[in-house]
Amino acid sequence: MNTATRTGLATRLKQETRPLHTRVEQSGVMAALLQGRLGLPGYCALMRNLHAVYEALEAGLRQHPVDARLWRPELSRLRPLEQDLDRLHAGAWRSSEPLMPATAAYVDRLTLLARTAPLLLLAHAYLRYLGDLHGGQMLARLISRQFALEGQAGTAFYAFGDPAQVEALKAEFRAGLDALPLTPEQADAFVAEACEAFRLHEQLFEELAC
Repeated sequence: MNTATRTGLATRLKQETRPLHTRVEQSGVMAALLQGRLGLPGYCALMRNLHAVYEALEAGLRQHPVDARLWRPELSRLRPLEQDLDRLHAGAWRSSEPLMPATAAYVDRLTLLARTAPLLLLAHAYLRYLGDLHGGQMLARLISRQFALEGQAGTAFYAFGDPAQVEALKAEFRAGLDALPLTPEQADAFVAEACEAFRLHEQLFEELAC
């Protein structure tokens, strides 16, 4: 039935997106964040643009039933992101923070997929949710220290529960990917879409650094 899932779609995604993943982490505003050089206004601009991406992604995921391991309430980042922006942004962030052209292009891509190829939305969920689960704890500590935040204030976006819950969500997400009933051609398209998701993030991070 499915050669792709027998060989492990999750492993294939990790291997084939690794060079792009490394490049994206070293690009634009993300590099500045990881190096401790991003001020609070720049961070809020990043999160505002990611909010638009999550809004489109999660709207599409809600429209189309998928394996619960790949889309469940604990994974949703939209509300925690809004909580952080409400806490950190001085003023009405929805109206005062402009969206980058790269964000508009990304939202258009997600909206198109929701209409025409909803399965491929999961390639974007792979990048976002596994990335958030993997790097969330480290980023929460970095941001709390950099912006002198107390407790978990302003870092709800990175909170998925205790370490055991985080590990369980990661394992379940990978298992959900491997269980997708994909033909070899569909698996190729899925991996290609994940690569495109990394490229769209790179464009966004570079624009935000300008």
